[in-house]
Amino acid sequence: MIQTLKNAWKVPELKNKILFTIFALLVFRLGSVVPAPFVNTAALGQYLDSMSGTIFGLLGTMNGTAFSMAAVFALGVQPYINSSIIIELLTVAIPALERLAKEGGEEGRKKIAAITRYTTVAIALLQGFGYYSIINSQNLIELDGMNAIWAGIVIVTTFVAGSAFVMWLGEQITDKGIGNGISMILFAGILSRMPTLINQIITGVQQWMIPVTDELVEGLGGAESEAYGTFMASRLHPAIVAVMVVGMLALIMFVVYIQNAERRIPVQYAKRVVGRKMYGGQSSHIPLKVNMSGVLPIIFAQSIASLPATICAFAGVQAALPGQEDAGFWANFLRIFDANGVPYTIVYFLLILAFSYFYSTMQFDPTEVANNLKKNGGFVPGFRPGKPTADFIRKVLGKITFFGAMFLSVIAIVPIITGNLLGQSNLAIGGTSIIIVVGVALETSKALEAQLMMRHYKGFLE
Repeated sequence: MIQTLKNAWKVPELKNKILFTIFALLVFRLGSVVPAPFVNTAALGQYLDSMSGTIFGLLGTMNGTAFSMAAVFALGVQPYINSSIIIELLTVAIPALERLAKEGGEEGRKKIAAITRYTTVAIALLQGFGYYSIINSQNLIELDGMNAIWAGIVIVTTFVAGSAFVMWLGEQITDKGIGNGISMILFAGILSRMPTLINQIITGVQQWMIPVTDELVEGLGGAESEAYGTFMASRLHPAIVAVMVVGMLALIMFVVYIQNAERRIPVQYAKRVVGRKMYGGQSSHIPLKVNMSGVLPIIFAQSIASLPATICAFAGVQAALPGQEDAGFWANFLRIFDANGVPYTIVYFLLILAFSYFYSTMQFDPTEVANNLKKNGGFVPGFRPGKPTADFIRKVLGKITFFGAMFLSVIAIVPIITGNLLGQSNLAIGGTSIIIVVGVALETSKALEAQLMMRHYKGFLE
C-alpha cells in the first residue's frame, strides 16, 4: 500500500487525484465538527454514550464524532447507503426497475441514480426528524428566545442539507478522486474516532496506576457513588492493552486474507469455426468471493438486534441494575438483552448468518450465470450446460456463503466475547469498523494499482 502511494505520487495525474481526495475528506471533517444550531452538544454526547447499546451506537460508529456532536454532517452517508440498499432490493422485486437496470443502458443507470438520490433526501428527512425528536425529548435544545417550531425546522433542514452535500461530495470523489467516494467518507468517519479511543486507553492506563486508597474512595463520594463506579470501570490494565493490540493486528490479518479469498470455478469455451478462422477454446473462470456480501449483514443484524434497546430508549425505560428484580418487565428484559449479554450475542450471530445467505442470493443468480455460459458456448468441465451447471454453481455458492457468514459472525462477536472475558464493556476494536476500514484500504490500493498499470501500458503503446 505504501509503495503504491509512492509510485502514484510520482505521476502528476494520480497526484492531483490524491490531493483532490484529501481535500474533499478535509471538507467532510470540517463539516463533521461544526455543530447544528440550538443543540447542547456536551449534554448530547453524554446521553449518546449511555445509549451505546442501541441503534445510536451503530450510527456513532458509522458516522464518527459528527453524530455525537449533532454536527452538520451528523447523518453522514447513512441515508445514501440505506437508499442504495432499498433501491437494489426493489430492482429485484419490481420488474420495471429490473428492466431499467438490465436493459436501459447508460440512460437507465442515470435514472436509477436519480431515484437513489431522491430516496436519499427522503430518508435523510426522516432520520433528521427522528434525531431532532430524540434531542428535543431529552431537553437538549437551547432556544435562546427562538421559536421552538422554527428551531426544529432549522435543525432538521441542517441535517438534511448536510446529508445531501455528503452524497454529492462522495460522487465527486468517485469521479475526480481515488476509489469509491462513499466508502472513503465512511472510512474517514470511522477513523475520526481513533484519537478519542486512544485517549481513553491512555487515560484508563493512567488511572490504573493510581492506587485505590481510602482517601481516594472518600474523595469520589464513597464506594457506592456513581463517580467511584465510573472511575473503577474506566481503569485499564496495561496487559489488557497489549492483548487488545495483538488481537487487533491478528483480526486485521484475518480480514485481509478473507477479503482477498475467492473460489474460482473453471470455465471452458467450445471451439467454433467461422469461415477459415477458429474462435473459442479459451479457458477462463468464474470468481466467487468468499465474503460476497461485505459488511452489510453485520449492519442489518446489529440494527435489528439493538431494536429492543432502541424501543425501550424511546419509551424512556432504563435497564435494571443487578439485584433490581422488581424494576419491571421491560427494565429486566433490557438488562438481559444487553449488548454485551449472551442472548444478544446469540441473536446477533444468527441474524448475521441469515442476512449473509439472503444478500448472496440477491447478488448472485446461478441460473442466470449458467444460461449466459450456455449462450456463449461456455461450460464447466464435468457438468452439462444448463441445469446441471446451475446446480453445481448453487452448491459451491452455498458452501462459500456459509464460510463467509461464519467469518462475519466471528468477526462481529469476537469484540463482545473478548470484552466479557477481560471485563471491559467497550474495547477499541469492532468487527464492523475493522472490516470497513480494511476493505476500503484494499479497494483504494487496487484502484491505484489499476490506474498505474493502465498508464504504464498506455505509455508503452504510444
